[in-house]
Amino acid sequence: MVRNVAGDMAELDPEDFYLLSGVEQGMRFSEWVRRDKIPEYANLTREEVDYRIDRCLDRELIERKTIQYEGYQLTFEGYDALALRTFSERETIDGVGSPLGFGKEGDVYEAQSFKPLALKYHREGYTNFREVNREREYTADRDHVSWLYTARKAAEREYEAMEALYPDVSVPRPVDHNRHAIVMDKFDGVELARAKLDPEQAIGVLDLVLRELLTAYDLGWIHADMSEHNVAVAESGVTIFDWPQAVPVDHENAREFLERDVENLLRYFGRKYPHEVPRDADIEGIADAIVDGSFTTIRAFGEE
Repeated sequence: MVRNVAGDMAELDPEDFYLLSGVEQGMRFSEWVRRDKIPEYANLTREEVDYRIDRCLDRELIERKTIQYEGYQLTFEGYDALALRTFSERETIDGVGSPLGFGKEGDVYEAQSFKPLALKYHREGYTNFREVNREREYTADRDHVSWLYTARKAAEREYEAMEALYPDVSVPRPVDHNRHAIVMDKFDGVELARAKLDPEQAIGVLDLVLRELLTAYDLGWIHADMSEHNVAVAESGVTIFDWPQAVPVDHENAREFLERDVENLLRYFGRKYPHEVPRDADIEGIADAIVDGSFTTIRAFGEE
């Protein structure tokens, strides 16, 4: 798990961030940045770089490796620090609070501001680098792809999708993004996988989620990673979150992704609420109804 660096921010000098930014720039060209290149990238003297490297190593914001040369790269803590500094300079957030959740592709924290916000750091490529690169279209055509690039592109894609969908689709309101991090409204509800629904409620919740997918499709987007783990259920309705794998409806595999989203939802509800959800529901028919805007209720697509 990546350490929360919010408590370190007050101890860091502007020159420390110059050093971190310099290493970030160098990582655009190679996984490990040569030490003798860092003064140029960071716009610091060699002596200043020596001092700042020690400070950043002590705080685990960078790491060192000796290969054919002495090289450095950012850690996720260092990348987090750069994003936090930008959010602070923009006055987007005042501080970072308690964790809200940790996942294989992201960490989410409470963010302190004038209203309840959430701060999400994307972690794609950190532990499952090869798998993510196979799955994400925005890494497919690059020769050198770092975890830093992968996480940043995932955040950009998620923010782009949420901006296009909010408020017509029930997604978190996007507030700001920088590098691999997104600030959004904190939303209510319990993850569908942990929600204790009455059986008679299940069919209504499934209908709500499918109608949200219909509206998203009308606005040009397919989630492409739907499951019981990215739907929140509250008294006010549902919220669909985690959009980094979203694809536009003109994507060459759009139909496949849409049908997979529908199938994942039906599989979950059918397993947990077998007496409520129609057996052998017509996945292709539901996808057709989403595409043409005619979907109303799941009961029209299978026998009880």
